Amino acid sequence: MTYKGFDLTGRVAVVVGGTSGIGHAIALGLAIAGADVITTGRRAEFVENTAKEIEALGRRSLRVCSDVTDRESLQGLLHKIISEFGKVDILVYAAGRTKRTPFLELAEGEWRDILETNLTGAYRACQIFGKHMVERKYGRIINIASLASFVALMEVAAYNASKAGLAALTRTLAIEWAKHGICVNAIAPGVFRTELNKKLLDGPRGQEFLLRTPMGRFGNVEELVGAAIFLASDAASFVTGTILEVDGGFLASGVNQ
Repeated sequence: MTYKGFDLTGRVAVVVGGTSGIGHAIALGLAIAGADVITTGRRAEFVENTAKEIEALGRRSLRVCSDVTDRESLQGLLHKIISEFGKVDILVYAAGRTKRTPFLELAEGEWRDILETNLTGAYRACQIFGKHMVERKYGRIINIASLASFVALMEVAAYNASKAGLAALTRTLAIEWAKHGICVNAIAPGVFRTELNKKLLDGPRGQEFLLRTPMGRFGNVEELVGAAIFLASDAASFVTGTILEVDGGFLASGVNQ
């Protein structure tokens, strides 16, 4: 028996929302582990810069912008990748947005926009890339969930609903597609300071998060890379439907003092 473990050599990975924050760190990590990696987002300069970083690691990439609210752009992304690389083995869905608004002030437009990116976008990406994986009888899908997939966070109702839904979608696809050789999992990060959430963490909320995190600090995005490589690799060939928590002990904690 040959154990390939965590080696991603020869694999082709797509990271939707991979040009900044958590997605960017995971994209570079997958490249270091051996995969060719295509990162995509709406901003061409970010796509270009991340592609250069991946190529500097000795891997191949493409420069393709996409918008998770536009099915045709995701279909076009898949088509271009298959034309260049012949396949997609790994999909990471890391696109996300949030905004803090008391529920009674939450407009339908804001609710709709957050769910459109965080949940409906994942539906589109998983459906489009998952069909290709089902046809090939192989695939690894990793969604980026949240603490909000498990517990409520104050005044981010739309975000909470979207991330709880994403966890449910992950489990559903895992049981539907297991027979096709596809593993569908998610990573639930604890509190990692990124452009998406830094405003929320600069006040009392950040201090409360630290109080409730046994490790007593925010995570570094690089600390998510190991989980992503594991779930993308053959080492996790019997792991599906799992929400892997990387949270410094937050969800395990009760009384910390």
